[in-house]
Amino acid sequence: MKVSQIFFQTLKEVPKEAQIESHRLLYRAGMIQKLASGIYSYLPLVLRSVRKLENIIREELNKRGCQEVLMPAVQPAELWEESGRWTYYGPELLRFKDRKGGDFCLGPTHEEVITDMVRKNLRSYKQLPYNLYQFQSKFRDEIRPRFGLMRGREFIMKDGYSFDINEENAKKSYQLMFEAYNAIFNRCGLKFKPVDAATGAIGGDMSHEFQVLAEAGEDLILSCDKCGYAANLEKARSQFVPSAEDVEELPLKEVHTPSRKAVEDVAEFLGRSSKDFIKSMIYIVDDEPVLIMVPGDREVNEAKIQAFFRANSVALANDAVIAEVTGAETGFAGPVGLKKKIKTAVDRLLTGRKNLVAGANKTDHHIENININRDFTTDVTGDFVVVRKGEKCPDCDGTLEEYRGIEVGQVFYLGTKYSEKMNCSFVDESGKTVTAVMGCYGLGVGRTVQAAIEQNHDEFGIQWPMALAPYEAVVLPLQMNKPEVVEAAENIYKKLLEAGVETVIDDRDERAGFKFNDADLVGYPLQIIFGGKSLEKGVVEVKIRKTNTKLEVKLEEIIDFTVSYKKKELGLND
Repeated sequence: MKVSQIFFQTLKEVPKEAQIESHRLLYRAGMIQKLASGIYSYLPLVLRSVRKLENIIREELNKRGCQEVLMPAVQPAELWEESGRWTYYGPELLRFKDRKGGDFCLGPTHEEVITDMVRKNLRSYKQLPYNLYQFQSKFRDEIRPRFGLMRGREFIMKDGYSFDINEENAKKSYQLMFEAYNAIFNRCGLKFKPVDAATGAIGGDMSHEFQVLAEAGEDLILSCDKCGYAANLEKARSQFVPSAEDVEELPLKEVHTPSRKAVEDVAEFLGRSSKDFIKSMIYIVDDEPVLIMVPGDREVNEAKIQAFFRANSVALANDAVIAEVTGAETGFAGPVGLKKKIKTAVDRLLTGRKNLVAGANKTDHHIENININRDFTTDVTGDFVVVRKGEKCPDCDGTLEEYRGIEVGQVFYLGTKYSEKMNCSFVDESGKTVTAVMGCYGLGVGRTVQAAIEQNHDEFGIQWPMALAPYEAVVLPLQMNKPEVVEAAENIYKKLLEAGVETVIDDRDERAGFKFNDADLVGYPLQIIFGGKSLEKGVVEVKIRKTNTKLEVKLEEIIDFTVSYKKKELGLND
């Protein structure tokens, strides 16, 4: 391919919406165009990278016995009503009606569709296991699309689903996909961490995310460098040592705290530490109000609440519900003297604590010297707080460190969450009807490509890993007015193509600096530079983009050098 023929235009200025470097570089290198908020066209250069990633995924999945399918993007409401997700998935689900008034949605994910597909074909245990996957455009109506392909409304995703005869086999399928994802991201040349993760709207009992490490990442990861424990902030655990305060339990004392709601403000007013407070927050958990209590100096982890109660939805109660439960305005809830009896849940960190402070369920009032079990009882105790860096690892005596990451893939053990509701079953060896056990495996294709850019760039442009580069090499003739330079460049260009190196030649009649800048910006892993003086010496200059090092290679050795470099970068050397 000649550069003059590529459909792209490099830019100096980019839209203000591009807040992270990878987003800016996708614009500047002429790889994407915005159509609407969170909706982009993939132009030829980046689409080549997308297709390369898809091929890597196919190779790793196919050799593990997976089969590719393609399901419709438009899905009927009836399937979502069967699973129960039509009502609680939320506003991200783009719902619409056809001309006959039928309810449909643009698929944000395909659990319902794949379950319906399999149940229509599954009869006997002898047919299982199934492991099916697809590449599909998804649509999620994000409230705040940002960061380009990282969090768009329309995006390319690989989603896969396994069906097994029992839990044991299903967990084997899960592990197989866990290993496949590790292989995929390793082949892409990415620095990443698999981490424990919350299951979110997909559901299920177990999940791991694959996080590409990058400072611009939206996700916080807590990881122990000693034992390797790693988890998304939503799922992270820390070591728990029960408190055993050996102090006298003091009598309850109601205090007037005018116009003070926040724990920090009340603590200052009373001369107490925020650690001595019971932060009491009312959540609606699957339509039922629940009082969640955590230490005053800690943040509530809503994902942990959802997982603990195995809930479909968790949200803070509104002012009306709070007033009904407490008899007071928002900001004065506490476990003592609730107006209405509701389920209560206390964080384990409050276990053994004495003489604590909480809202009095009375506007502008708090209660001091609250003691659990003496002054109130709780229905359940659990882990409901956000873990912080510096806390002890839950699996060893190491310390948790904090990292930022870009989530590029996630695997879920679903169990029978969908198959049971949608009657996806088979007849086992004994003639008994049994529900299939499922797993779900997602990978953001466009997101992974952009994550590779976020992790591999410098002030000049993209530094593609060889496996994802749109082209592996660019031939740069610098003096288009000298026939001998052009002829030599074109000759090497053709030989590189014959040798299996994906190569472009910059045939544009532009100054050398312009060509160099574009080559750095687009990020070709190898730049093979032809000039009159070097040809006189029988050499060409080669720039290795990922290190910005330059070296001279004999003209007769350039093909072997390039092929060898490619194989080394792709891990193909014998």
